[in-house]
Amino acid sequence: MKSFTKKKVTGYNVKNQIVMKTISENKIQQEIVLWYNNNFCLKHHSPRQCIFSVPNDSINAIETKRKVNTGLMAGVSDLIILHNGECLFIEVKTLSGKQSEKQKYFEKIVSLQGFKYYLVRSLEDFKKIINKS
Repeated sequence: MKSFTKKKVTGYNVKNQIVMKTISENKIQQEIVLWYNNNFCLKHHSPRQCIFSVPNDSINAIETKRKVNTGLMAGVSDLIILHNGECLFIEVKTLSGKQSEKQKYFEKIVSLQGFKYYLVRSLEDFKKIINKS
């Protein structure tokens, strides 16, 4: 299930005073998807890249059971990206967020298969990874 843990980032208001802003994992993930789509997934990009999420959260036990029966796997990364011939698995966390044991297990499975798995805590972290790939 998607956590809505928040992280605090420093910013400045219109009077140039330092302020603290709280950002959830969901917001960080939205920023990543928007940035990646705009920079790599538009029709004029060649080759056109791909980013998608795996919805692991459910409203109730019946929905969870249905999803498990159709392939839901606890711990799967928040984002999967097809980038320049590579498949990248991205887990989004806040500064204080920690991976669950199931997420650590999924990371191990992915890594043993030779794929790249990253834990990112901000859009800036994500951009650094993409710029290296």
